[in-house]
Amino acid sequence: MFHLGTMGRALYWMQATGLRTLLRAVAPLPLSTRQEIIARAAAGFVRVTPAMKRRAERNLDLVFPEMGRLDRDALVFEAARNVGRTLTGIWFNADLAHACADLPATGPGLQALRDAKADGRPAIIVSGHFGQWEALRHILMREGLETGALYRPNNNPYYEPIFRAGIERGGAPIIPRGAQGFRQMLRHLKAGGFMALLPDQKMRDGEDLDFLGHPARTPLAAAELALRYDAVLVPAFAPWIDGRPAPEFEMPIPPSDPRTMMADFNARLGSRVRQHPSQWHWFHRRWKVYR
Repeated sequence: MFHLGTMGRALYWMQATGLRTLLRAVAPLPLSTRQEIIARAAAGFVRVTPAMKRRAERNLDLVFPEMGRLDRDALVFEAARNVGRTLTGIWFNADLAHACADLPATGPGLQALRDAKADGRPAIIVSGHFGQWEALRHILMREGLETGALYRPNNNPYYEPIFRAGIERGGAPIIPRGAQGFRQMLRHLKAGGFMALLPDQKMRDGEDLDFLGHPARTPLAAAELALRYDAVLVPAFAPWIDGRPAPEFEMPIPPSDPRTMMADFNARLGSRVRQHPSQWHWFHRRWKVYR
């Protein structure tokens, strides 16, 4: 008889093995074709995973209470497809880098980051699980502004190397969350380095700030670090437009206090989500209270 731990590891192994098989099967195809195949697979996964579908539905009911059931269901599955497209870019990050080689980037934040680099100042780029967020670091790498990333190691030890290998191609250092990783990030910023953070998930620490009209626990670390190390804090987003990421580096968030700065970030991300609602990852447990 299997112990729970053994069964859990077996399930993790099967999941990672299935993904590796899928990635090998689609690897010879153009990146756009891979993205569409995996987008369909992601939608199918959500369709047979009721807990994920219900979580997205609750989030959408909270933010868009006027939305009809058919529109909501369509948005859930389009959001799942966009998750598949985004993850494909991470799993095939070398190909995503090639696709970003001639990708236009807009917004005043890019020049602010160039100026920070020239002055030896650190920078923190804040984005969300929205659009093809990994394209942002490829744009920065192309501009000579290599940017590391803070990430949460996956619970599946067999999937973790797949994900980590992907994001490592976008720039260094890649730092896992935790006390040791936090110290490494501090050293990197203190030396004038650039880091990318995604502070749009529910965290244990932080403050309840408005996001899409409702209080959401928001980590303040990005703003606190920007103030401590005189780092420029630039929100950046890469929504899918006409089948390609459209990276935009917004005006830096003015230094004030951490709550005000992160409320500014939440408002900017929220505006993007309202423009492109299917491009945000509605499958997070973002709000702790539901109607």
